[in-house]
Order: sequence, then structure tokens, then C-alpha cells
Amino acid sequence: MQRLTSRIRRRLAGEHGAAAVLLALLLVPILGFTAIAVDVGALYAERTRLQTAADAAALAVARDCARGACGDMRATAQGMVDANLGDASAAPPVLASDPLRVTVTGSTPTEHWFAPVIGHESTQVRATATVAWGAPDAGTAMLPLIFSWCEFKAQTGGGLPSTTTERTIELPKKSDTGCTGPSDMFVPGGFGWLTTDGGGTTCRATSRVGGRFTSEPGNNPSRGCETDDVAALVGRTVLLPIFDEAGGTGSSAWYHVYGYAAFTITAYHFGGQYDAGKPCKGEDRCIRGYFTRFVDAGNSFSYGPGAPSLGAWVLRLVR
Repeated sequence: MQRLTSRIRRRLAGEHGAAAVLLALLLVPILGFTAIAVDVGALYAERTRLQTAADAAALAVARDCARGACGDMRATAQGMVDANLGDASAAPPVLASDPLRVTVTGSTPTEHWFAPVIGHESTQVRATATVAWGAPDAGTAMLPLIFSWCEFKAQTGGGLPSTTTERTIELPKKSDTGCTGPSDMFVPGGFGWLTTDGGGTTCRATSRVGGRFTSEPGNNPSRGCETDDVAALVGRTVLLPIFDEAGGTGSSAWYHVYGYAAFTITAYHFGGQYDAGKPCKGEDRCIRGYFTRFVDAGNSFSYGPGAPSLGAWVLRLVR
């Protein structure tokens, strides 16, 4: 029994020694896998932050260019990268056309925690963002109101909006521009309101360039428009369709969409409780504001090559 006990003790001692040797041999690959798990994860996190910064930089440069003045694109891009990350650099933005677009690339060195053990001190992380833009060709307007191409030309001098001079637009007389002729109406029974989406369940109207869209008869806002919906738009700039042809009568009337323009709403009177500032007299219906240049980075509108440029642009992050 004593001999057996001694033999077992010697064997266990030998196994402990073998385990120590095996652990020493596995230490290097264990550290390697740790470097992969920790350092690569840190790289992905840093790249995500850098991508956010590059996206913001590309959007800022594209917004300036869409407004007609790119300015110092490198400074704009670097400013946005600094604001979002702080220790990264932006390469000179690259402009291209067809479609109009700008590409911004940001980079930053990232030091590793464990990878230096296997000879990798740091990695240069890069992220690229591309933003394209164009004139809106379809979308959903927050107000189901449509203006005439004739009225737009009369107020902008036939070109792009360049001032913030407020004007009162009579519905349907169109501010005495002569656009409607002796009848003061584009379509009998039509006051420039479009049929809203969902059969009158919302205060929005979807349309597209080149399409015909039905008129909502009557001089009050379209069905689905609550007073709060309209009041919330005062002081805001919205994209509205512009028509170049109209026809029909009453509920069968239609407008042909030519393009989209940006309009800043400052006051309106559509009758009854639909009133903010009442910029017109008596029972007249009107809206006050001005056509303006505008860049939309939201998702309500798309852009396309066939849409006319009326001072409004839609931005899209295309990466």
C-alpha cells in the first residue's frame, strides 16, 4: 500500500509539471486571441464613431454646395469631424457630378491594448461618406396646398428665389398677378387644395413631377387637416408642389405637377378657426410668406434628374 501511494504521488507531480509547461506554451496564442477580441472590437467601435463624423461632414459640405456656395470645403469637413470625434483628420472633400455628390474621408490612428505583444502598436482607421443631392421629383407635402408656376415666376422674377420679402398669396386670386385670368380661378371650385392621403385621414398630400393630382373642392383646407396641423407650420419652410397645367371642375379638377419649391409660411387665413395673423381682408382666403432656397435632408422627398431646379434640393447619404 505504501509503495502504491508513493507511485501515485510521483505521477501527479509529473502531471503538474506537464500542465505548467503546456500553459506556458499556450500563453502566446492566448494573448493573441485576447488582442483579437479586445483590440479588434475597439477598432470597430472607433470606426463607427469616425463614420458618424464623416457622415456629418459630408452632409455639411453638401448642404453648402446645394445652396450654391461650397465655401472652404476642407475647413467645413474638418470642423464637423472635430465636433463629432476630436482627434481625427478629414481629407479634402471630392466633388463629382451626374449626380451631384461629395465624398469625405476621415482617418484617425488607434492605439492597441494587447496587440503590441505580437508587434502591432496601432492601426490607422478610415471611414468614407458620400452625400448626393438633386431637385425634388416626388414626395409628401406637410400641407396639401399647390401653387401655380405662373405665380412662382411672378414672385421670383422668373428665376431662383433670392430674397425673404414676404408676400400675401390670395386663394384663388394668386396675389393679383394675372395668372388666373378674368375668372380668378384656375379650376372652377378649386382653391389650390389637393386631396389628402388616406382618404382624408392625414393633412399630407403625396405627389410626383409629371403626374396629375386631384383637387379638393372648397375654400377650406383639405379633409384631414386639423387646426393644430396647420398652425404648427407657421415659421417653418415646407416643400410644396408647383403646377403648370390644370383642368376639370369641382371634385374632378386636377393639377399637373411641374416641380417643387420651398415656401416659408409666416401667416395665413383659410377661414373659420384656420387663422394665424389674418394677412387678408374680410372672407378672403390667403397665405403669407416667401419662396426661398432650401435644403431638405429628411426622407419625405426623393430627387431625380428630370425635376426642375426651383431653389429646393434634397440630400441623400449614399455612402
